[in-house]
Amino acid sequence: MNGADTAWMLVATALVMVMLPGLALFYGGLVRRKNVLSTIMHSFFGLALVSVVWVLIGFSLAFGPDITGLGLLGGPDYVGFSNVGLTPNATYGTTIPFVLFAGFQLMFAAITPALITGAFAERKRFASFVIFTVLWSLVVYSPIAHWVWATDGWLYKLGALDFAGGTVVHASSGVSALVVALLIGRRKGNGERMEPHDIPMTVLGAGLLWFGWFGFNAGSAVAANGLAASAFIVTNTAAAAATLTWVGASYLMHRKVSVVGAACGAVAGLVAITPASGFVTPGGAILIGLAAGGLCYSATLLRERVKVDDALDVFAVHGVGGVFGALATGVLATSAVQANFKGLIDGNAGQVLTQLLAVGATIAYAVVATFVIVKVVDLILGIRITAKQEELGIDLAVHGEVAYQA
Repeated sequence: MNGADTAWMLVATALVMVMLPGLALFYGGLVRRKNVLSTIMHSFFGLALVSVVWVLIGFSLAFGPDITGLGLLGGPDYVGFSNVGLTPNATYGTTIPFVLFAGFQLMFAAITPALITGAFAERKRFASFVIFTVLWSLVVYSPIAHWVWATDGWLYKLGALDFAGGTVVHASSGVSALVVALLIGRRKGNGERMEPHDIPMTVLGAGLLWFGWFGFNAGSAVAANGLAASAFIVTNTAAAAATLTWVGASYLMHRKVSVVGAACGAVAGLVAITPASGFVTPGGAILIGLAAGGLCYSATLLRERVKVDDALDVFAVHGVGGVFGALATGVLATSAVQANFKGLIDGNAGQVLTQLLAVGATIAYAVVATFVIVKVVDLILGIRITAKQEELGIDLAVHGEVAYQA
């Protein structure tokens, strides 16, 4: 066991946890004031919910020895964190306590379904949110994590590169958000402009996300080493580059310098660099960030045209950004960062095809599984609040509280 690695991973785990309240503020500021508490509750309560699910069975499904023989799903070896001890594991996090590795992965598992909540903000029943989150975490997140990150997962064996979650976290949640938005329908009065009620809250949330993302990406080195330092720097670089692009594109469209655009641009850059953060140089990070800012901003414009009520643009930022980042990894991965991982620029064109396969499999599975989960939850509980509750606002109608006193 290495003390420096252990100390760093404790910090990185806490940093990723901070992303949950960061996301709560980021999303909370973007909705109308009558729904801010319900939106914040999705992230806050989701952390508690997935924390228990992960310990009971989620971690075992994701990182337990494969039981299918096909690299599809982990077995019951780690149910209830049994056999998840205080000493290093021979496979995962070989210099830190195995329980710390499991805890670090827990924070990834918690934030991923929380990302989806932006798509159904202001109109989903709380009980339905709870059941959906549990089922999605077990049926979608854990299997995909096993495919990509478990050493006996089928995409891992094929050589798919996803350093910190471009496919596992962002592509899966982004496309799932689109499915949920389509199935749950548009908000009442969606034809009107629904302006953010608290932009400073959103910017603060984006800042906390940016801060926590250093643990998300640099922590995925699972050691206090040069790779972690490289991931740290490229994470910041891509976020900065995407902020510039998004604000610039928004200015060209509206002749205004958007503060919300700056916050969204930063998140888009963070999303896109996530899969590539352990494989690209700062120069590659600039290219990824610049492209991601433009692509994700364009996706928001497309969403407005097709009138899909993905309330907080989860698909445009996380779906598009995650897919782009995963594919860009196949192009820009270089042996200058990790000797054994090469992309197109280093002469390995086949890596692009592997990344395409990983992205395609993730999207196909997440779309089908999410569709089924939503339909089942809707059949059992009903997924949407009543028209009267929606008019009143979920904060008062469901939670019996208001965020601000008159």
